[in-house]
Amino acid sequence: MKIGYYPGCSLHATAREFDQSLKAICVPLGVELKEIDNWSCCGATSAHATNHLLAVSLAARNLALAEAQGLASILAPCAACYSRLATARHEIGGDAALASKVKGIIERPAFGNSVKVQSIAEVLRDLEGTIKEKAVKPLKGLKVACYYGCLLVRPQAVTGFDDVEAPSSMETAVRAAGGEPVEWRMKLECCGGGFSMSRTASVLRLGRAIIDDARAAGAHAIAVACPMCHSNLDFRQGAMARGDGASEMPILFVTQVVGLGLGISPEALGLKKHFVDTAPVMHQIASVATEAAKAEEVA
Repeated sequence: MKIGYYPGCSLHATAREFDQSLKAICVPLGVELKEIDNWSCCGATSAHATNHLLAVSLAARNLALAEAQGLASILAPCAACYSRLATARHEIGGDAALASKVKGIIERPAFGNSVKVQSIAEVLRDLEGTIKEKAVKPLKGLKVACYYGCLLVRPQAVTGFDDVEAPSSMETAVRAAGGEPVEWRMKLECCGGGFSMSRTASVLRLGRAIIDDARAAGAHAIAVACPMCHSNLDFRQGAMARGDGASEMPILFVTQVVGLGLGISPEALGLKKHFVDTAPVMHQIASVATEAAKAEEVA
């Protein structure tokens, strides 16, 4: 399967392990990524709050490039990038006047707005069968809280690939890799990403509530599909601590969770690049495998 690839700014910088783990799992899953030539920033997260027309045009330029390069669909792993590109496609498709203005701004009069934008959750869900088939090290016993945040499945008119109130695409991917998704209450709540610098105290409060709920649900790790959510929940976790002795919660990109199930090494998935130590995840997987082996010997 060949699909266009829009990495966005974060996957080439602060979230390189997202890019690294995505490319690592694409090999066994038979996915060929074609990065859009000459792509540019989509304007996430603040451009749309400054100038709507130019914000749509920023995203549309990348859609036009993908279209001109013969790509029928593109994967935007970052939830914020996905939201901006999918929103631009939706708005241009429903407003002829806006479409005309955008074509003039990006200087591409032939732009037909034909490229489908897909999220990582959607792509992995659709690869469920392949993930199951290729999972050589199923993550039995690893309980994962799948965190969607604000943008991945909202709004319904723009995304449309999952239920906006009870999404399940990430759980499908985790389950296919052998993991055990947990039921919890905070998977659609905001982590405060847009206020990371301006209202840090609020971000800490929101992040603490997310982590506390995942822990209460019995999760060993939280899986995310957004670099900003990952940064907030991983980097700021030390500041969230209340001094109650609670252990830190590893925050993994969903591609890393799938990669572990596919038998890819932690190093190849970038798991040692996080602030919160991910070793407990490896220990949990290993301990369950050891217990299973002992039980088999007894039997």
